[in-house]
Amino acid sequence: MNFPLLIARRYLFAKRSTNAINIITGISVLGMAIGTAALILVLSVFNGFEDLLSGLFGHFNPELKVTPAKGKTFEIDSLVLVQIRALPGVAVVSETLEEIAFFEYEGSQDFGALKGVDSLFARVTGIDSDTIIMEGAYQLKTADRNCAVVGAGLRNKLTVNVNNPLASITIYMPEQQAGALDKPFKTRLVYPVGTFAIQQEYDNQYILTNLDFMRELLDATPHTVSALEIKCRSTAEVTQVKAQVQGLLGEGFVLKDHYEQNEAFFKVMQLEKWMGFAITSLMLLLMAFNTVGALWMIVLDKQKDIAVLKSMGADDGTIRRIFLFEGLLLTVLGLGIGILLAIAIYIIQKTWGIVTIPQGFLVDSYPIAMRATDFIPIVLTVLGIGFMASLLPARRAGIVPAFHREE
Repeated sequence: MNFPLLIARRYLFAKRSTNAINIITGISVLGMAIGTAALILVLSVFNGFEDLLSGLFGHFNPELKVTPAKGKTFEIDSLVLVQIRALPGVAVVSETLEEIAFFEYEGSQDFGALKGVDSLFARVTGIDSDTIIMEGAYQLKTADRNCAVVGAGLRNKLTVNVNNPLASITIYMPEQQAGALDKPFKTRLVYPVGTFAIQQEYDNQYILTNLDFMRELLDATPHTVSALEIKCRSTAEVTQVKAQVQGLLGEGFVLKDHYEQNEAFFKVMQLEKWMGFAITSLMLLLMAFNTVGALWMIVLDKQKDIAVLKSMGADDGTIRRIFLFEGLLLTVLGLGIGILLAIAIYIIQKTWGIVTIPQGFLVDSYPIAMRATDFIPIVLTVLGIGFMASLLPARRAGIVPAFHREE
C-alpha cells in the first residue's frame, strides 16, 4: 500500500492528544457532509421543477411540430399526410390552425390566440387529462354548437363561467377578404365548457376550439393548417422520425422537437440550476475553513510523529502527501455521508412530500429528481475544495524539522 496513504488512514482514526481536535475534525466532516447534501438537493429540486414543467409543456406542445418556414399557414398535401402517418415511428398526427383574435364575454374583453384542433390533438398532447382540465370538460363541439376550452389565465381575465350553458364568448376575427371596409370583423360565438391549466404562458393566451369552426372563421380550405403536431411511438427515436418527416415534406418547413419548441425556457432553467450550484459551492468553500483548521490542529498534534518519520528518512514531499491524503480522506468521508444524507432526504420528500408548496400551485410539495450525471460535477467540486483546503496544512507539515542527534 502507498506509505503516505497508510499513515493518513491511521491518523484519520487515531486518538488525539486533546478532545478538542476530535471535535474540530468532526465539525469539518459534518460541514462537508452538509455542503455535499445541499449541492445534491439544490440540483435535484431544479431537476424536479424542470421535469414537472417539461411534462406540463408536453400537454400543449407535441414531440414534433411542423410549421411553415414562411407565413402563418400552409396547405398540407393529403398524400404526404398519409405517408407521414404511415411512418413506423409516428403514432398520431394532429392538424391545428391558430390565429390571434379578440374575445368578449359578458362585458369583459381581451386579446388572445384561438387555436382550432382536430379530434387527435388530445391523443398527441394528453390535454384532456384530469390534471390539466381544471373545470368542466374537454369538449370542442356538440351537435348544435361550437364549444371552447379556455386557458385558466384567460378565463380569469374574461371572468368566464363554464357552468353557465347560456353564456357565450364572442370572437372577433379580421375579415380575410379584401374590400370588407364596411364590416372589417367577422363575429362568431363559441360556448366555454372547460378550463385548462398548463403553464402561465399558455393559460393567459389560448382558447381551444374545433378545427372545422376555425377554418370556417378564417375562410380557409379544408387542407389549411398552421401546424402538424406529431406524437412518436415510445420505441421510436425522435431525431430519426424528425429526419424522415423532413424528407417527406421537403424544403419550406420547420420541424422542432420538444426541446426546440421550449428552448428559451430550458436554457433559463439550466442557467438558474448552475447558478444555484455555484452559490451553494461558495457556501461549501466557507465550510472548508473547518477542514483547514482541523488539519492544522492535527499537524500540530503530530509534530513529534513527523519529526520521527523524517529522522527515519521520510522527505518533505512524503510528509506533505501524508497530510494531503489526510485532508482528502476527511473530504471523502464527508462526501460519502453527504450523499447518503441527500439520498435519505430525497426518498422522504419523494415518498411523503414533507416540504410543501403554498396552495395555488400545481403540486402540493416541492418536486425533486436525482440525475446520475449531476454527481460528477458535485464529486469533482467537493474533492477540489477538499484538496485546496489541505494544501496549507500539508505545506506546514513539510517544514517540521527532524530530530537531531545530540553530539
